Amino acid sequence: MTEKEKMLRGDLYDTSDPELVRLRHIARDTARKYNATNEDDTALRRNLLEKILGKLGEGTEINPDIKLDYGCNTYIGDWCYINFNSVFLDCAKICLGNNVFVGPSVSFLTPIHPMTAAERNIRFAEDGHPYMLESAKPIEVQDNVWICANVVVLPGVTIGHDAVIGAGSVVTKDIPPNVFAAGNPCRVVRPITSQDKGNYTT
Repeated sequence: MTEKEKMLRGDLYDTSDPELVRLRHIARDTARKYNATNEDDTALRRNLLEKILGKLGEGTEINPDIKLDYGCNTYIGDWCYINFNSVFLDCAKICLGNNVFVGPSVSFLTPIHPMTAAERNIRFAEDGHPYMLESAKPIEVQDNVWICANVVVLPGVTIGHDAVIGAGSVVTKDIPPNVFAAGNPCRVVRPITSQDKGNYTT
């Protein structure tokens, strides 16, 4: 089994694997090119993202800067809007549904590092090169979710459809559909109801 296959299965894998290093370089170089584009470079922007992302849906807009680990493990649906300074550490799959709104400085983080230092620290292979072991769990954001500014979404989390995540939240566990959730750690505050019509968040 390759290190990439281990990574996508959620097993411990060697981050120094040459294929993974090559894919990270491609993703980060492409992101740098994307972040250097101008506002009217819409065709170029889409072309760059379509080359690197697993999926880029119709009508989706992503404002620079964007940071990616691999890009190919990030799947974004139709008519999504992603504001400035997004981070996608997509060692495992990151899937955003349709009509997902993402505020500025939101991070989707799939990697998991060992808790104990002995397991976490840099190791050295027989040839002397340094490496470390980590694993990853996927993130799913279902349709019609609104994630406000400065939210961190941690590994293995699913955010249910039509949910709203309050600014500054750290999402450590699954969030059910159609609720407003906020805090660190993020918790359900209340259901979203018809009385919320006209109610806005940042």
